[in-house]
Amino acid sequence: MRITAWWRGISPRRRLMLSGVAVVVVLAVVVAVVVTSGTSAAPQAGTPDQDQPGPVLLVPGYGGGQGALNELAARIRQTTGRTTEVLTLAGDGTGDLLEQVAVLSSAVERAYAAGAPSVDVVGYSAGGVVARLWVGRDGGEHQARRVVTLGAPMHGTGLATAGGALVPGACPTACVQLAPGSALLQEMAKDPIPSTLPWLSLWTERDETVTPPDSARVDGAVNVALQQVCPGNQAGHGDLPTDPAVTELVLQALGTTPLEAPAECLSS
Repeated sequence: MRITAWWRGISPRRRLMLSGVAVVVVLAVVVAVVVTSGTSAAPQAGTPDQDQPGPVLLVPGYGGGQGALNELAARIRQTTGRTTEVLTLAGDGTGDLLEQVAVLSSAVERAYAAGAPSVDVVGYSAGGVVARLWVGRDGGEHQARRVVTLGAPMHGTGLATAGGALVPGACPTACVQLAPGSALLQEMAKDPIPSTLPWLSLWTERDETVTPPDSARVDGAVNVALQQVCPGNQAGHGDLPTDPAVTELVLQALGTTPLEAPAECLSS
C-alpha cells in the first residue's frame, strides 16, 4: 500500500522516467541470462536462405585500417539499401588472427540477435583469412549467406616471411601467421569451404603485398583474377576495396542470383 501511495504521489513525468529505467534493467537481465546460458541467436545448423540477404559485415586487413572498406560499405549501402558494418579489429589488427575471428563472430551474433535473416561477409586481405577461419571454426558455414574475399593471402604471403627475416622481432603475431606454411594456415587448409556456401575470391595480378597474388585461390570458391575479366586493369592490392570494377563485381556477388565467375568487366 505504501508503494502504491508513493507511486501515485510522484509526477507523471517522473513515472515515465522510472518506467524507462525499469525496462532497461529488465532487458539487461534478459541479455545476461541469454549470454550466461550459452544460447546463441546465430544458427548452428542448416544454411541461410539465398533469397533473404541481410547485413554485410566487412573485415579489414592487417593493421585494421577501415578507410577503404568504409567506401565500399557506403557503396553497398547506397546501392542495395542493406545495413553494412566495417568491423573494428582487436588491438591494432596485427595480433592473433583468432582474436579477429572472435570479433567477427560477435558481430554475426549481434546481427542475428537483432533479427537479421542472414549475414554476408566481405574480407579484405588478411580479413579474408579471418573469414575463412570463422567459417571453419566458429560455425560460419551455417551463418554466412555469402562470402567475398579480396586479395586474401589464403596460402600466406612471401612479404610476411621477408619482413620477419629482414627485421628480426618486427613481425607481430598476425605477420607470423600469414607466412607461407605457418601452423595456422596449414590447419586452416584442412577445412575445405562447404559446397553449400557461395564464395567469391577475387584478386589482382598486380598485387605486390600478397605474393604470389594467386595465394588468394581457395578450393571450392569461385576464383577470379581481376585481369581475367578486366584486362588492363591497373588496381594494386590497396586499390581492391575502392576500384570501380571490383566494387561492381562485389555488388554482383552479394546479390541473390547464383554466384558464378563474371563473364565481363563491370563498372559504373
